[in-house]
Amino acid sequence: MASASTGYGSEPRRHVVPAGLRAPFEARAWRELLYILISLPMAVLSFSYAITMLALGVGLLVTFLGIPVLGAALAGCRALGAVERARARALLRLDVAAPEPVLVRKGKDGSRGPIAWMGAILRSGTSWRHALYSVISFPWAVFSFVVAVAVWTYGWAMLTYPLWHWVFPRYTDTPGLQLYGDGNGDGFYLDSSLELAATCVVGALLVLAGPWINRLLTQVDRLLVSGLLGPSRLATRVSELESDRGTVVDTAAADLRRIERDLHDGAQARLVALAMDLGLAKEKLLEDPEAAARMVDEAHGEVKLALQELRDLARGIHPAILTDRGLGPALSALAARCSVPVHVVVDIPERPVPAIEGIAYFTVSELLQNISKHSGARRAGVDVWRSDGRIMLQVTDDGHGGADTTSGSGLAGLAERLDAVDGILVVDSPPGGPTTITAELPWRV
Repeated sequence: MASASTGYGSEPRRHVVPAGLRAPFEARAWRELLYILISLPMAVLSFSYAITMLALGVGLLVTFLGIPVLGAALAGCRALGAVERARARALLRLDVAAPEPVLVRKGKDGSRGPIAWMGAILRSGTSWRHALYSVISFPWAVFSFVVAVAVWTYGWAMLTYPLWHWVFPRYTDTPGLQLYGDGNGDGFYLDSSLELAATCVVGALLVLAGPWINRLLTQVDRLLVSGLLGPSRLATRVSELESDRGTVVDTAAADLRRIERDLHDGAQARLVALAMDLGLAKEKLLEDPEAAARMVDEAHGEVKLALQELRDLARGIHPAILTDRGLGPALSALAARCSVPVHVVVDIPERPVPAIEGIAYFTVSELLQNISKHSGARRAGVDVWRSDGRIMLQVTDDGHGGADTTSGSGLAGLAERLDAVDGILVVDSPPGGPTTITAELPWRV
């Protein structure tokens, strides 16, 4: 059950050094630290701009000037948000899509002037989310900066303290770094070998913990950027529905083309040939009755073949057994036509809606066709059950594996069709097998 491309790359590189020890020296750790360091000046700029412009705009609302000032404030926050998304993409590897553009309505005269633009940006929830990000990112940036810089500087300073502690006795007339004292020279100094070793160990622990602390800090930044600077959930859902609608339309058009092709090349061509044979038999009926009888007998066989082709075509559109008896008997009949033995288990308390039932049937049908054509399997299985308002389909085989959903494969198209109804297709097919493909569909749409 595989396409030509298995989608499996080379094995991941194995590191001799554990992740905890190599983290301080990895590029990701330095990118996240750089992100935190840059966040403070960026947050100061964004916070100052947003608070100043919003306060000025609100103060000027008693005059007409307040509206354009507020519009400019929100436009500036959106521009700063674009910079933040680019910074997160470059340093955090967080790819957040740009939000939906400001929808400017036409005026009474059909134009989109400055007044319409200001009204649109003030009505835009996305613009206000950008302004909110400019405000709340400032205190978090201050906190992240203080924590990250403190851990990084203290960690490396303490780790390298044995290399530079000689500075104190030579230039400050003290035996070492003073942890506490009374100002008269009495106190505790880090100067003995044991204290140097302990300082180095504590510094090493801080250096090792630093990347993970920064990762936790930047995780909050990831949530802020993706939640406030990206598209709204409504816009994302609308985009998904538009994409799903396109997939459904394309699938329906492809099915219509397939039906037209099957009719034209199959049953229609056979019926045309049948009509010609019957015409010849009619002409020979009086001259050579025996030849005419043979031709009629051959035409009878062609009629049977044409009927079988039409039945197969109707079954491919929507099988009657699925409508009359449900998913269990329909899948059993489908498994009986597979080239390998298939064990079918259907455990659903009731029938799903017809649309989902049909999608489930044709999903199993396509997967069983792949088993027959590509897998080299000796046996297969189909399990169907219901779980938390979802219908689950699982098709397994003991073939050579290597199936994937890369672009261009049959499974990729199947995954797109399931996604159009909020379904999921998961493929587990290592080279050498076995293959397990799980489909999840909503019980109702």
